[in-house]
Amino acid sequence: MSLLITRRRAAAAVLTTALLVPLAACGSDDSGTDKDSSSAKPSDSASGAPKADLTVLAAASLTDVFKEAGAAYEKENPGTKVTFSFAGSQELAAQVKQGAPADALVTADTKTMDGLTGETGTPTVIAKNRLVIAVGEGNPEKVENLKDLSDTKLKVVLAAPEVPVGRYSKQILDAQKIEVKPVSQEPNVRAVLSKVELGEADAGLVYKTDAETATDKVDAIDIPDAENAVASYPAATLKASEHSEAATAFVAWLSTPAAQKILQGAGFQQP
Repeated sequence: MSLLITRRRAAAAVLTTALLVPLAACGSDDSGTDKDSSSAKPSDSASGAPKADLTVLAAASLTDVFKEAGAAYEKENPGTKVTFSFAGSQELAAQVKQGAPADALVTADTKTMDGLTGETGTPTVIAKNRLVIAVGEGNPEKVENLKDLSDTKLKVVLAAPEVPVGRYSKQILDAQKIEVKPVSQEPNVRAVLSKVELGEADAGLVYKTDAETATDKVDAIDIPDAENAVASYPAATLKASEHSEAATAFVAWLSTPAAQKILQGAGFQQP
């Protein structure tokens, strides 16, 4: 009798084991699926860009257009927030070298970007710009061209030579052998524009796109292409970024038709 019971218990044990093996296998699959789900990134946007809070260091001349571009990017990529920090390109470069937490950089010249090769990914030029002479509304001093800026009676303000727009200004003035003694040298193009807007300067050299942001306060005198300089705006990810994939997606987006439409609508030229 005891032998019969022992055989029945053994048979039951074999049957139970046979039933549990496929269940264990199913459980393993479920576990693997759950593990994959928990390690996946938050659901991406329609464009495929990962969600993230991005900080972008950008040249001061991009202030207005990038606010519009940033809003468009956030709308296209729900869950992503883009915060900009605007300053002169030389200031931005200093921030990068000091380890400021940021994800991408856009400067107003290639020289500044090239000086950060160890800190950035491969840059891409996303736009170009040209200089104009900004004067008070109605052009009260009757400024007509670059040569007029040499008049010592004029209060002319320029950007400092280490600033991209200041370097471009020096380049075109030197090429025409025009000597200008500015009443001040400003840290970025917006500061130059502000001096003219406030009447603290009669004229200043700024980017065309900056002058177009203040048409109710300043007039812009065009500079012929043969006497002008072309400013290039390279964009790159920062190697120290904690959101490298999202930063790469944003920089790539700046070259898309949607972004280019916004840039060109603000007066920037095609790269």
